[in-house]
Amino acid sequence: MSRLRSRDLVINVPGRSDGYSLNLNIEPGQTWGVLGPNGAGKTTLLHTLAGLLPARHGEVVLDDTLLKDLKRRDIARQMGLVFQERQDSFPATVMETALIGRHPWLSPWESEQGEDQALAEQALTALEVDHLSDRLLTTLSGGERQRVAIATLMTQNPDIWLLDEPTNHLDLHHQVKVMNLLQDQAQSGKAVFMCLHDLNLAARWCSHVLLLYTNGDACWGPADSMLEPSALEKLYNQKLITVEADGAPLFVPVRSGSNL
Repeated sequence: MSRLRSRDLVINVPGRSDGYSLNLNIEPGQTWGVLGPNGAGKTTLLHTLAGLLPARHGEVVLDDTLLKDLKRRDIARQMGLVFQERQDSFPATVMETALIGRHPWLSPWESEQGEDQALAEQALTALEVDHLSDRLLTTLSGGERQRVAIATLMTQNPDIWLLDEPTNHLDLHHQVKVMNLLQDQAQSGKAVFMCLHDLNLAARWCSHVLLLYTNGDACWGPADSMLEPSALEKLYNQKLITVEADGAPLFVPVRSGSNL
């Protein structure tokens, strides 16, 4: 059963004519990777699925209800979003930030309880930022802030995870840590839908892939069928070398001057 669906959805990318209609079915247990060059509309799609931007055409359905008919609190209990860029100017600690994830589950004047605190502590530990819990968010590095943002989503505990470049600013160890965590979430019954720039992260961790082109074209399906070198070369206008490593394809760009 699809938790999140788009029906004849055309995202509203300024200055671009109508693109291909998206009829996506995002189901529990799936890990989706959205790939495409800059300007293809990856972030716009993510924000449209979250109900933060209006579609040009079509609609988004959460379970059996149109997203536009749901209250934001009800949406936030089922779906969470990690933004690509955030303004972290508010003077809050790491723990206070993680606890924001519990707000959809609390009444307007209700404070966090022990269970909420425990969820936040577990999430911070999973993202290896628990030792920073008393630090102000504004004092952290970009990678540490990114891990706190994902920990906040984990504290929120929605069934649908939307993430815009979740490995942004992360070193190699924490990229692997985050991708493994997201895969674990999907295997536990969540649905994960994320924008990525790294083909090799998608090849290793995603069950499904959506390719978005700058002209509005799109195609999607199981990762094995979508991660074809010819399709990816067309997507990025870049020649690729493909090898296999540890049971997964590895895509390496040919040196400059070898564009299509």
